[in-house]
Amino acid sequence: MRQAPDKLRQLIEPVIEGLGYEAVGVVYLAQGRHGLLRIYIDRPDGITLDDCERVSHQVSGVLDVADPIGDQYTLEVSSPGIDRPLFRIGDFARFAGQRVKLRLAGRGRERSRYTGTLLGVAGDEVSVEVDGETVRVAFDDIEQAQLVGEVRPRRAKSGESEG
Repeated sequence: MRQAPDKLRQLIEPVIEGLGYEAVGVVYLAQGRHGLLRIYIDRPDGITLDDCERVSHQVSGVLDVADPIGDQYTLEVSSPGIDRPLFRIGDFARFAGQRVKLRLAGRGRERSRYTGTLLGVAGDEVSVEVDGETVRVAFDDIEQAQLVGEVRPRRAKSGESEG
């Protein structure tokens, strides 16, 4: 997934990490004169609304002082969720073995979307098993990537029947 410009990420990510969170990704979507700055945060025991508010407050203060975005924008801070977006090449290595959806950039491709099992990374290529075949994609060609969350059926408690 395409991230916000380096200058913006380098301003925001240290604030997030200084608060004890993982900076999963920072996305800036320019939408005319009003943009959207979306920040994904995580930590091992999960993210709460209070965590999002804490990060939002701190990041807002830094952005107000540095003023890196000339136009108006909305700031959103959230957890990456079950369909976690993947931003860095290291994310593809970290989540090897998981199901993933990829959307490739550029036109003129025979196929631009893949869903399969993430096999890992070799150099600057990401490997995914799709329909029993290994597909290798240059990291720079990936426009968007996310894990595919699996909804698992609820297990019946003792005394309950599964019907």
